[in-house]
Amino acid sequence: MPVMSPLFNLFGQSPFRPLQEHMRLVVRCANEVPALFEAVHARDSDKVAEVHDRIFTLENEADEIKNQLRAHLPKSMFMPVDRRDLLEILDLQDSIADAAQDIAGMMVVRELTLPDPMRRPLMGLTRRCVDACNQLAKIMEELDELVETGFRGPESDKVMEMITELSRIESDTDVRAIELMRALFMHEEQIGAVSTIMWDRVIHWVGDLANYAERAGNRHRLLIAR
Repeated sequence: MPVMSPLFNLFGQSPFRPLQEHMRLVVRCANEVPALFEAVHARDSDKVAEVHDRIFTLENEADEIKNQLRAHLPKSMFMPVDRRDLLEILDLQDSIADAAQDIAGMMVVRELTLPDPMRRPLMGLTRRCVDACNQLAKIMEELDELVETGFRGPESDKVMEMITELSRIESDTDVRAIELMRALFMHEEQIGAVSTIMWDRVIHWVGDLANYAERAGNRHRLLIAR
């Protein structure tokens, strides 16, 4: 008989608690990214390595929960949520942590410089993308209440408003990303061709933090709409 983590004893009460715990780790990964870029701007390699290690540790912890969820989530549950919906939300949450890990990994692969004119738009975009992740985390904390109320009533209205706000945040990140890309290419000669390509990739990963958060929020929207 396979040995199950004590975490999954929670399934007897709620299958959502491990999913919520996974999101708590994921959002901690995302919240480390601004500090990572501040360290890059300060050219503090020790701090970059420190934040990198924290992100990787948190991502690994999130992966442990993800793998156990995939292995032990019952194939049929007497509740108004399809197993496939939960797994899709899990995968989207996991993608947020993966994006944060990719960003952290890139920062130690090559010593990238962050010109002063790029710092403000980069930090503005990053913090707004992290806002999206934090908003998703708040939505996830409402999941138990949603299930108890059958995805109906005032609780569902509250969560729908939260999802709408998440969409607004993500739309703002799209505008900020375009502004940042313009700043990047304006300083391409100063940054260098290779670093410009690497920053281009990093900026897309930063945007992914918000994109995956919005997609997960939209999965909640569908659960409520059914």
